[in-house]
Amino acid sequence: MTHDTTAHDTTVPVTQAVILAGGQGSRLRPYTDDRPKPMVEIPGTGTPIIGHQLAWLAAEGVTDVVVSCGHLAEVLQEWLEKAPLPLKVTTVVEGEPLGRGGGLKYAAASLPRADEPWYATNGDIWTRFSLRGMAAFHEERDAVATLALARPRIPWGAVETNEFGQVLDFIEAPPSPFLINAGVYVFAPSFTALLPDLGDHERTTFPRLARERRLAGYPIPQGAYWRAIDTAKDLREAARELSTAPVI
Repeated sequence: MTHDTTAHDTTVPVTQAVILAGGQGSRLRPYTDDRPKPMVEIPGTGTPIIGHQLAWLAAEGVTDVVVSCGHLAEVLQEWLEKAPLPLKVTTVVEGEPLGRGGGLKYAAASLPRADEPWYATNGDIWTRFSLRGMAAFHEERDAVATLALARPRIPWGAVETNEFGQVLDFIEAPPSPFLINAGVYVFAPSFTALLPDLGDHERTTFPRLARERRLAGYPIPQGAYWRAIDTAKDLREAARELSTAPVI
């Protein structure tokens, strides 16, 4: 197996990012009937999901963001034009669906510094943790790509039993025993060329990098808030969680 032996290209601060905001958001209807999913507001927060993401990225040193739009792109673009943004935002719209990997590659082509590393996040993620810490982790492991890992709570109660099949306890919404892809990434400049023009990088590029031991996983620090807003139930639960422990 051959490796690129040049000095790893994340030695500079990561100052650019892509937000994937083109999904249909069908599981969040009726909230997404008139707006794309990243424009949905978690009740009580006063800002749409993408507004929170842009503030987070700016706080972590990002100066330029490319937003990949799709479903109801004009609604998102209009909001971005009017909102007081903490960084420079460019939008791109796929002429036809390219898949997650193709969409990521299409958006990355508009990043201002092709020779520097970049962050990416799915447009439905509400989280707050140190991206600088994740970038340092990525650099230390000489990775081509690093994905944040979350340990979500199982949405059902669990039952604990002993070896005789006797029920010992009921545990409400326990944490999952497995880590999942949290939808936040750090990519080396060389990653862009490995993305498919059409299709899903999680079925092609990521497995290839994993086989080559060039894909890293960064566990989100314990206590940091993370939630993917995929359904109306997620929206309600996030509103409840953030009202007791706000993420600002």
